[in-house]
Amino acid sequence: MTPRLSRSAWLRAGLALPVAALVVALLWWRGPSLRGIGDAFAAVRWEWVVGAIGLNLASVVARSLAWQTVIRSAMPPPQPAYPLTFSAFSVGLFANAVLPGRIGELARVAVLTRKFPGRRGLWATLVGTVLAHRVFDVVPVVLLVLYVLLTAKIPSWAISSLLVAIGIGVTLFAFALASARRHQVSTLDGISAVSRVVTMVRHGLGVMHEPLHAATAVLFQCLGWLCQLLAVWTAMRAFDIHSPLPAAGLVLVLMNVATIFPLWPGNVGLVQAAIALPLVRYGVSYPRGVAYGFGLQAIEASVGIGVGLLFLGKEGLSFAMLKVMPDAAQAGAGSAEDEESDADAERQRAGVG
Repeated sequence: MTPRLSRSAWLRAGLALPVAALVVALLWWRGPSLRGIGDAFAAVRWEWVVGAIGLNLASVVARSLAWQTVIRSAMPPPQPAYPLTFSAFSVGLFANAVLPGRIGELARVAVLTRKFPGRRGLWATLVGTVLAHRVFDVVPVVLLVLYVLLTAKIPSWAISSLLVAIGIGVTLFAFALASARRHQVSTLDGISAVSRVVTMVRHGLGVMHEPLHAATAVLFQCLGWLCQLLAVWTAMRAFDIHSPLPAAGLVLVLMNVATIFPLWPGNVGLVQAAIALPLVRYGVSYPRGVAYGFGLQAIEASVGIGVGLLFLGKEGLSFAMLKVMPDAAQAGAGSAEDEESDADAERQRAGVG
């Protein structure tokens, strides 16, 4: 186990160091012009900051409602009430903000599985719902990218990144749609633990074949992205940046592109460069753009960390526990007594019981 972890750490370092070196070189290159960052922070208008925080919180609520919709489609009764789903979602946001590697996706699954002990297959099903929830992001992301391509002043180096993002998103959506399985047409009886995990993950993606639930989840995701777009625009006003809404859309897209691969917590530095450089085309000075990048990331992190810490304590979890997430073996593990409950759940899903 230790050698494997060591190789993983070296791999992450091998990926992160070149990017970090590039960011440091970029900041050093622009170093003489960065003295204005402090001045930009000194002139921040805090009422706009509060508005941006409120819009980010609204985005979190909308996205958690989308996940709740997916869970209700994939998970047989009893199901988690929305307050529990929001709590798990918030813990996941906190973990993603403070730990590398998107640990938060497993953290929110772990919070829910702790509340439903003894239900075999639940872990894998919830992992499937997380995947489906992420896949539904593709719709608002593609719409946002198209909006940016048609209306914003895009640097030439960013156009290829946006087109690649669209391609990856569409491919992910198609793969999830092909992998999804309606849980009415399969059984878990007599199959291996690995097959059980794969099947339950596909059950979690089953919402892809349920138009009403899928449309509802997509609607909530679109609402969440709209709130985040307005939060980005509002944060611009806090830093006395009066660029139009398409510029906010460009910032939001490039900020997410810069965090696709979490090389270190928050990819701090890389995010600021990705935000400041395109804003130069809108007449925003580089120091002000960098300051705005730090401010915007702090605003988003304040929501994830603040709300996440609140619910981390509520769930009786600690920061150290977030690093020890359940693995796939737990999805197939269980006692012989759980087999009958699994069969009952499958019959209930199929409408046979």
